[in-house]
Amino acid sequence: MNLTSLLRADRINLDLKSKRKPEVLRELVLMIRSGDTAEQLLQTLQKREELGSTGIGKGIAIPHGRSLLLDKLEIAVGRSTKGVEFDAIDKKPVHLFFLVMAPPQDPGNQYLITLGRIALVCQELTKRRQLFDPQTPEEFIELVRSLEEKVK
Repeated sequence: MNLTSLLRADRINLDLKSKRKPEVLRELVLMIRSGDTAEQLLQTLQKREELGSTGIGKGIAIPHGRSLLLDKLEIAVGRSTKGVEFDAIDKKPVHLFFLVMAPPQDPGNQYLITLGRIALVCQELTKRRQLFDPQTPEEFIELVRSLEEKVK
């Protein structure tokens, strides 16, 4: 399983408009669902964030959760050039967000594997300082593909 197989250009926004944590979560959720479903997914994410921030440091956050409203793993990616205060572990603004949502029953534990792959790719991304290089969703997917090959 590789991360690029889960990424879709229409679910990558390299110019998030939100300036606050709740708004960022909403903007990300709306890339994968709309209406009442989006609101319920948003509540799930907010409850998860209350347990502890998913801001893992170095400008990266991986908000994630499980919901019966989904029948498969869903990913959305957002980037904020200005950064968003997200209560990250290092107290620095977050620039890159990987939203991961999955159903409670997850064949092959794809949810946890995906979270691990994202963390590995982000480690390479920040080490190489390539966070702001991609200008299009397609370029972002290609960058992730090249980083995944390096961490295999």
